[in-house]
Amino acid sequence: MKPELLLFDFGGVLVEFAGPKELGQHLRWSSTPAVILQRWVQCPHTDEFERGKLTPLAWAEQFIRDWDVDLTPDEFLAKFTTWSRRVLPGAKELLEALRPLYRLAALSNSNELHWERNTNEVRIIELFEFAISSHQVGLCKPHPDIYKVAIDRAKVSSPEAIVFFDDLAANVEAAKSAGMRAYQVRGVDALRQRLIDEALL
Repeated sequence: MKPELLLFDFGGVLVEFAGPKELGQHLRWSSTPAVILQRWVQCPHTDEFERGKLTPLAWAEQFIRDWDVDLTPDEFLAKFTTWSRRVLPGAKELLEALRPLYRLAALSNSNELHWERNTNEVRIIELFEFAISSHQVGLCKPHPDIYKVAIDRAKVSSPEAIVFFDDLAANVEAAKSAGMRAYQVRGVDALRQRLIDEALL
């Protein structure tokens, strides 16, 4: 089946997310970016924030306390906003090559601060027919219902007509369970190679 729509995660696939590296500089305990990322995706407060259930300030206060961060809430939020750093080199060009072939959309675990930055400064949202953020729908990947939201929004003939790309294995497996074709990729080069391997590019 030729896909009708390609669905992309942002951070780690098309956008540089500097959080694990930057956060490590402000922890009162030593760690590595890989460990920080693993804890980040399991953090209950961050999950609430990315589901739109906490204000930025309420989240920052809880996060700083639980992670033992050496910043005030205002300092932390100022730095956090910049962690959605930039569109990765080559990403726009790859999407432009795909646009004549498929509909393009995005599904991201995000929050109001990064979504505003991705819209107005990084400007990646404009590259897609539609983009769904977890904080807008009250659900985070890998919850099964967020994939149902994407499928409904896509208005495709069947879930199998969607091919999904994400950097986290749990999100990929959940997408497969929802009926999508899904692949784990990290960065633009890996994404391009997967597209070629699957005869999508």
